[in-house]
Amino acid sequence: MSGGVEWKVNMPDGTSERLERENIGMVSRVCVGLKGMVERFVLKIWRFLEKAWSIGVSEPKKVVHCLKVGLALTIVSLFYFMRPLYQGVGGNAMWAVMTVVVVFEYPVGAMLSKCINRIIGTFFAGSLAIGVHWIASQSGEQFEPIILGVSVFLLASVATFTRFIPTIKARFDYGAMIFILTFSLVSVSGYRIDELFEMAHTRFSTVAIGTSICILISMLFYPVWAGTELHHLINRNMEKLADSLDGCVSEYFNDNGDVKKSDDDPNKKLQGYICVLNSKATEESLANFARWEPTHGNLNFGHPWKQYPKIGAAMRNCACCVESLNSCINSEIQVPEYLKKNFSDVCMRLTSHCSKVLKELAVTMKTMTKSPTTDLSVGEMNFSAQELQNALKSLPNPLLFPPLSENDTKGEATTKHSGVTLIDIVPLATAISLLIEIATRIERIADEVDELATLAEFDSVSDEKSQQNQSKTDRIDDVTMKALQKV
Repeated sequence: MSGGVEWKVNMPDGTSERLERENIGMVSRVCVGLKGMVERFVLKIWRFLEKAWSIGVSEPKKVVHCLKVGLALTIVSLFYFMRPLYQGVGGNAMWAVMTVVVVFEYPVGAMLSKCINRIIGTFFAGSLAIGVHWIASQSGEQFEPIILGVSVFLLASVATFTRFIPTIKARFDYGAMIFILTFSLVSVSGYRIDELFEMAHTRFSTVAIGTSICILISMLFYPVWAGTELHHLINRNMEKLADSLDGCVSEYFNDNGDVKKSDDDPNKKLQGYICVLNSKATEESLANFARWEPTHGNLNFGHPWKQYPKIGAAMRNCACCVESLNSCINSEIQVPEYLKKNFSDVCMRLTSHCSKVLKELAVTMKTMTKSPTTDLSVGEMNFSAQELQNALKSLPNPLLFPPLSENDTKGEATTKHSGVTLIDIVPLATAISLLIEIATRIERIADEVDELATLAEFDSVSDEKSQQNQSKTDRIDDVTMKALQKV
């Protein structure tokens, strides 16, 4: 009806009938449009619910956190609902509710950081406000507002400046903000309120009540420790980095078609090192929050959390090389197949050793036990890197030209030889150089993990196994030295 033929009646009132048909068609179009809008709205709501359900199923800890926040707010609301509790704190009970809303964070370390900062900032600000108010009140009514205004200006300016200092901003930024808020509130309102000490005491009490409820609920019911999350994050990133390296090199040197390619494979391959590159902010925040947490599991209070960002930085340096390697592999310039075949075995061997070292380091982080084979694997990786470097040095000699068979004529040989140019070799040489650089940076990761194992006092294997692996490492070192002497 909306796009149909217009009706026309040859009768005196034909005009009115045609208008009636047009009105019906307009109403029909409006109904169809409204129906489409409702369907799109319902579809968006359904997709949102599906996404929320998938997040809840994949990460049930977040659902538990939401329930803990609701429980904390319900308990703190009792200070309003129950008359004895309400008479104890009065209308200031709302500060306890605000405290719970503001400081209850997902990791325990983040929550403890905010709670301690809020308590310390409130205490010092209230104490200073009471002291300044007493001094101002002794100066007379004429100078009292001047002293209060100058004190607010000076202390607020100094506290704001301290928030720009890196060490204070990293750990006490929230406390400085609460200090400014509380001092300004108490000192300014004290000019019109006589019972200033009681007001400051009540505010501190309600803040203490709110923070205590948050600490108890967060630590007693399925706690999420920032230190444990950081430890698992470093472990997962090592495994992802190893998988990304294996995927890039295997796809490049896959000549037999053993690895099946699909549209999703590139995204899965890229996901590993991209996660490592994007994890800097998360690692630094978790390391900062982990310092506030008490002993939990195998992680003590004095655990060397500062070492974790160093390991993350070393992994990001390696991930940058993997990203460059992936760009080089996906270059539009195609390398001749016979050149790739000459380097396929040694490149795959080096990649296998690099991946093995990363996975062993991941196991060391996961089990918090020094692996007896890490040094051996690093030695094998270095030896393979030296082999690849020697093969790269021999690239200008006869590998630039394909091998000639007895049936090749002189003209065919000239055609084959003229088909290889310097620009055809650059992507392969770059990929090989990046593999050698990746091996060097993985060794740096191993050194950082070894330093963490020393500082955190990871468990060691038995002396017998250590001696056996040390003898194997010595043999690898001997072989490496002989190879270097030949070079």
